[in-house]
Amino acid sequence: MNITIRKESSEDIDATTALTAAAFEHEEHSSHTEQFIVNALRRSKQLTISLVAVENDKIVGHVALSPVSISSGATDWYGLGPISVRPDRQKKGIGSALMHAALAELKRLGGAGCVLLGDPDYYCRFGFKVQPGLTLEGVPPEYFQALSLNGDCPVGSVQYQAAFDATE
Repeated sequence: MNITIRKESSEDIDATTALTAAAFEHEEHSSHTEQFIVNALRRSKQLTISLVAVENDKIVGHVALSPVSISSGATDWYGLGPISVRPDRQKKGIGSALMHAALAELKRLGGAGCVLLGDPDYYCRFGFKVQPGLTLEGVPPEYFQALSLNGDCPVGSVQYQAAFDATE
């Protein structure tokens, strides 16, 4: 596998949008709005980290991170997602490479931690786990996980950016 991970450029947006739509097209637990969410994050200048995985000059993966707010007042926490890999390139290590690169970039930027909504069996390999007292309203608690990058995990209710309500 010859994958390069780099920051997304403006020339990548159309390819990233198509890739994200394709990656979630057949996912039963998806809202099928992930591509709209990423574009809304861009428009609102809340897309803090946007990385692409490139293979043979084609974008095969993308990951987005944006700030979240926590009711306790904890700062510098981010939500990871969506993370997308082209369907025919899934289960080849591209998602893992994107995760490692995104978390390294978040550490470099001084992020305190990261939350995500996803399969605990997959994300535990990156250090994510359910944190008692840290919640996301309306989702089963076993799927909402966090990773502290500099110490204790805060307690409180997490709120994602308004862009996560995007439907087009």
